[in-house]
Amino acid sequence: MPHYRVLAAVAEGDERASLVAKRLALGKPAISASVDALCKRGLLIREPTSGDQRVSPLRLTPTGQSALHEAEAAMLARLDAVLAHTDDAPGAVAALNRLGAGLDALAAERRRG
Repeated sequence: MPHYRVLAAVAEGDERASLVAKRLALGKPAISASVDALCKRGLLIREPTSGDQRVSPLRLTPTGQSALHEAEAAMLARLDAVLAHTDDAPGAVAALNRLGAGLDALAAERRRG
């Protein structure tokens, strides 16, 4: 899951490890370790720069994009299975959307503050 979060953050436009760390509220050592592991697996690449890895833009490889899509499809399939066992699937989805909006607002507040 931590690697998924890093891939998703990079896919959404956070190109620098420091921005990913801030967005995910994780320490830079944790992000560095995750980025290193994802690069070794061929899912992310660091764009060449002056040699400072902290400012090297990150980009998903085609394999990374596929892995991200596969992970999202698997999570949606599990969510669909859970929703199939609820009395009010549309209400549950609406509640999850509201929760997601609240989490996004909280994350934005943390980034500003």
